[in-house]
Amino acid sequence: MRKMTMWFMALLLVVSMTGCGGGGDGAATPTPTPSPTVPGAGTGRDGLGVGPAPVVLGMAGDYVILAKSEISTTGVTAVTGNLGLSPAAATFITGFGLVMDGAGQFSTSAQVTGSVYAADYAVPTPSNLTTAVNNMLTAYTDAAGRPPDYTELGTGNIGGMTLPPATYKWSTGVTIPTDVTLNGGANDVWIFQIAQGVTQASAAKVILTGGALPKNVFWQSFGVVDIGTTAHMEGVVLAQTAITLKTGASANSRLLAQTAVTLDANTVVQPAP
Repeated sequence: MRKMTMWFMALLLVVSMTGCGGGGDGAATPTPTPSPTVPGAGTGRDGLGVGPAPVVLGMAGDYVILAKSEISTTGVTAVTGNLGLSPAAATFITGFGLVMDGAGQFSTSAQVTGSVYAADYAVPTPSNLTTAVNNMLTAYTDAAGRPPDYTELGTGNIGGMTLPPATYKWSTGVTIPTDVTLNGGANDVWIFQIAQGVTQASAAKVILTGGALPKNVFWQSFGVVDIGTTAHMEGVVLAQTAITLKTGASANSRLLAQTAVTLDANTVVQPAP
């Protein structure tokens, strides 16, 4: 009877230690701490990444800036990539000091590392631009129609947040008063569906970490996208209306607007493919 009692007490001791952490030292297993902002979203796309599938840009992806009514700049701007304007004519591309090429199919500018195209240039430029603009509209509709993982996050204020790859939806505008971080891998995708506009405060930054790439970030905005003085944007901007960069702002982006793109001494670089 004494041996059975001792065996039973030993068994209770082992069970007690296992319940406290299973490490043999009696230390409790730490409880994972959730993200202070947004938990990880969704599952991988057959090993290709986390979040939604990328938005297909088609020929709109041949341009760092593509607009329908106007592209303008003041101050000294530096753009890396092609500019395209359609159906408006080249007279609505202002501030770049355009120089027409010999065949009349594109222009060049000291402020553009790339070519500048307009709807009234020689063939095949007009048809190429029509296709690119149609692809831009299709991409906007595609991005707007994705099922959201999160709705009304921060009631539209995402300043200071760290966001995992996912689709985010707001019935209002989005404000970025302070830096926002997008954390994920090289194949992860973010889509932001915004029913009004985007207002990014002066000096606020969109920051990519963990290997995230700007080509996989999509800002679908019905209203004006307003990027503040010396602010920095990352990702493809699909705007139903206008995109405006204030003085000294920079963007590692494609700026695709269904009206105008307005620049003021900015640096705009197209995302790496």
